[in-house]
Amino acid sequence: MSIHEVFMPALSSTMTEGKIVSWVKSPGDKVEKGETVVVVESDKADMDVETFYEGFLAHIIVEAGETAPVGSAIAFIAETEAEIEQAKSLANSGGAAATTTSSPEPVPATASAATPALASQNGSNHKEGRLVASPRARKLAKELKVDLTTLQGSGPHGRIVAEDVEALSNKGKQPAPVAPAAPVPTSAPVAPPAPRTPAPTTVAAAVPGQTVPLTTFQNAVVRNMVATISVPVFRVGYTITTDGLDKLYKQIKSKGVTMTALLAKAVAVTLQKHPLLNASYSDQGIVYHSDINISVAVAMDDGGLITPVLQNADAVDIYSLSRTWKSLVERARAKQLQPQEYNSGTFTLSNLGMFGVDTFDAILPPGQGSILAIGASRPQVVATPDGLFAVRQQMQVNITSDHRIIYGAHAAAFLQDLAKLIETNPQSLTL
Repeated sequence: MSIHEVFMPALSSTMTEGKIVSWVKSPGDKVEKGETVVVVESDKADMDVETFYEGFLAHIIVEAGETAPVGSAIAFIAETEAEIEQAKSLANSGGAAATTTSSPEPVPATASAATPALASQNGSNHKEGRLVASPRARKLAKELKVDLTTLQGSGPHGRIVAEDVEALSNKGKQPAPVAPAAPVPTSAPVAPPAPRTPAPTTVAAAVPGQTVPLTTFQNAVVRNMVATISVPVFRVGYTITTDGLDKLYKQIKSKGVTMTALLAKAVAVTLQKHPLLNASYSDQGIVYHSDINISVAVAMDDGGLITPVLQNADAVDIYSLSRTWKSLVERARAKQLQPQEYNSGTFTLSNLGMFGVDTFDAILPPGQGSILAIGASRPQVVATPDGLFAVRQQMQVNITSDHRIIYGAHAAAFLQDLAKLIETNPQSLTL
């Protein structure tokens, strides 16, 4: 009997369960290897899940809108139409569907429930010589006439992602092996394919006396915040005059530059001089990251928080950085970010200035050494060096750092250099 289970994949290292957004295929439909069969909501984004079996979608165990633990069976695929009824019988008996260890066909060892990759959770892609690529990468490769077999994937477990296809197309030749410190291409990101229509998200209205369940995103925030309790942190505040930065922003705003990109760029350039602030703690010691990847906190419309990442922000020009940020925010709110676009940050910004907040403290994200909280820029009366008074635009910033590896003097020196860059040489951010 050739009946295979489709398992709930681990789409991120923190994911413990997933919610079925929608089934792309219906029971009885023909499916091909590498074809998307279901869309799953993880704790960070909606992701296409592919099958590495060819046959027919025989039975759906977990319907759209329902959740299932990572590694549990969510559907059956039969290799022939004649086996569809057998798959249904298995599901009805409850034997195979109850636990992943009693699957009709044993899952290869590489397909464990803890494997954070879409490709390997439904079968071993390397041992059987299967090509592992995201749906977006496959579509882009077809449009650009790129041979996927010539690519070395930069995604989890060697999975080919759209950026790999784009890089090969832009260079017109076989790309070099992926290096951790390779800068992000400065060209505007390739527009993703027409977005699918996500299942409507219902945000329950607050009713006195009623308990409203947390969303998947909100539960992810809960887990992350609880994980930070064991980290000893300290906070340092600083006042930065922003007249020069505000003037620069007004000059280049019409070119698509955002204040978020300017702040991220300023922080990234300053981090070049302070690699310890871009580092993180591990049991083995201090992890100095080769890239400066700036995460920026974004509140989701339906609850929760996500931190899209501006990768290699110190090396990318401000115009490309702004275009990338706009794309990241749009896809974050459509729940279409790829894992590396939200989990590769090395330093985080949290900006509540647009809400008029004067000052606040941010909670350190797991796996990072520092997070910078940015308040609103307001006119303030200040004393000038010549003994007079003047009105200056000023903002309050507060940094929260992991005291296991970063000390007060380190954070203060970083903030001092950040202020110097913003106050005396903001034009350098456009170079």
